[in-house]
Amino acid sequence: MTKHWPAPLLVNLLLGIPAVVPIWLLWYLAVNWPLAELGLTVREPTENDGMALWLVIVVPVVALFGLLWWLANSPLRRRTTLAPRAYWVLSVLAPLLPTAVLVLVS
Repeated sequence: MTKHWPAPLLVNLLLGIPAVVPIWLLWYLAVNWPLAELGLTVREPTENDGMALWLVIVVPVVALFGLLWWLANSPLRRRTTLAPRAYWVLSVLAPLLPTAVLVLVS
């Protein structure tokens, strides 16, 4: 095992804390529109403003988090001894852990 894997794990776990917001926004958007249209979920009954308003909110928040995630991981990838595939798998999955913990606790 390589010796530099804790730094990317820690950085991405910390990025997972603010990632709760864009993950929740994407889930809310998916549940209320495409998944509801397919009949897989039930749309929120009070959600009648349409999708455009949500896209105005979701797109900038997700883009800002994606930029922050990339700016943190791109230089860190060059400094670690992890294989590229292992690094990016860790970097994608680690930010999901805080959201998973919140879902399991609630």
